[in-house]
Amino acid sequence: MTHLNDGDKIQPTPFVEALSERYLSYALSTITSRSLPDVRDGLKPVHRRLLYAMRLLRLDPSAGFKKCARVVGDVIGKYHPHGDQGNFGNVDGDNAAAMRYTEARLTYIAEALLESIDDDTVDFRDTYDGTDREPVVLPAAFPNLLANGANGVAVGMATSVPPHNATELITALIHLLNTPQARTEKLVEFIPGPDFPTGGVLIESPESIIEAYETGRGGFRLRAKWGKEKLSHAQYQIVVTELPYQVQKARLVEKIADLMEEKKLPWLADVVDESTDDIRLILVPKARNIDPNSLMEGMFRHTELEVRVPLNLNVLDQDNVPRVMSLGDALKAFLAHRFNVLTRRSSYRINQIQTRLEVLDGYLIVYVNLDKLIKIIRESDNAEQIIKRRWKLNKVQVDAILGMRLRQLRKLEETQIKKEYDQLSTELKSLVQLLKSKTRQRKLIESELENLRQRLTASDFELRKT
Repeated sequence: MTHLNDGDKIQPTPFVEALSERYLSYALSTITSRSLPDVRDGLKPVHRRLLYAMRLLRLDPSAGFKKCARVVGDVIGKYHPHGDQGNFGNVDGDNAAAMRYTEARLTYIAEALLESIDDDTVDFRDTYDGTDREPVVLPAAFPNLLANGANGVAVGMATSVPPHNATELITALIHLLNTPQARTEKLVEFIPGPDFPTGGVLIESPESIIEAYETGRGGFRLRAKWGKEKLSHAQYQIVVTELPYQVQKARLVEKIADLMEEKKLPWLADVVDESTDDIRLILVPKARNIDPNSLMEGMFRHTELEVRVPLNLNVLDQDNVPRVMSLGDALKAFLAHRFNVLTRRSSYRINQIQTRLEVLDGYLIVYVNLDKLIKIIRESDNAEQIIKRRWKLNKVQVDAILGMRLRQLRKLEETQIKKEYDQLSTELKSLVQLLKSKTRQRKLIESELENLRQRLTASDFELRKT
């Protein structure tokens, strides 16, 4: 029981007002801290924490796998109770495996999202209990929001972003870098629509696609990919080789069988699943004179062989405010984030170089005045202050000098120090020029995107070879 002090007062508040205020706080927390992705890295907070925790566990692409339960445990314990890591199961409709059975490590794309996070490129904040720190957003050298898509339901709003082809996105980003005023119609030439991992055929009209990307709201009709396979005696069968996004094959076959039993598919004699690693779903017509196109139109109308994938580009902007963006807005927000990361990374590196140059200045003074310095250190009780006054050095330089080892006093070391000094001075000059020039920054970001595109293309080629 809570006891009131003498100075405390009870203030009457209408129940509706109190409830509205508290529910609004809950809604805002759900929107900004759980359900909507950030336009810059395309991640919700829990996804960001999972990647960051995996990085701290050193689960890089060259390392071995570790149990997902280990990653989830770290996220729940350090960052947030909502840390479970799931998946979609598989196309046959099997449920996602439990985290105690599955293993994970970062891919090189995940590494690109985390790239240069230690170089003061993003802000950090305290974790929920104040015992640790976590990134507010990732540096994100990969256009993750549109590439991998996102789904989420908050209070009073939702988001639904289908996946897109990463190389097409990068091509559009490079064009947008050089033509910032590019219209949606032009961007759609590079990004003709979503690109789904399970394939399928996009049948939406170009006008509808442009309108959806322009407003950030709409949808895309997606059909299974099929073909006619000739059999003996003028017979044929329909072979489905690609299913629409997130359609479970086992459930689809079951639904088709139920419709056949209910006499709602009078043109179909049988459905047979001959799939192995690849999809191969056989639809057998009742008669050879049935037009295959008419048969498939009926199948599209009654089954999940055709679906509508919604687009609702409702995301958090750089100010953590939810809003619906157009395709161009989302791409520009990613580029703006890359410019900000580049600026912060360069400034961080400049500070590092300046600090190192100070130390190297001190080292060079050592070699010029080596005998005097050794005498002061051997004979003086207050060598630090004498060295600082005599050669006008700061504390960082003096500490570095007094911390030198005897083996560093060789002539060869002096040559290497001068070489390092010259290299760092050149790099410093280049970084200062970079920060002063938007053109240089744009060219560097374009080069980074081009390298990423080439790496993606090479990776895709290797996957297709195997």
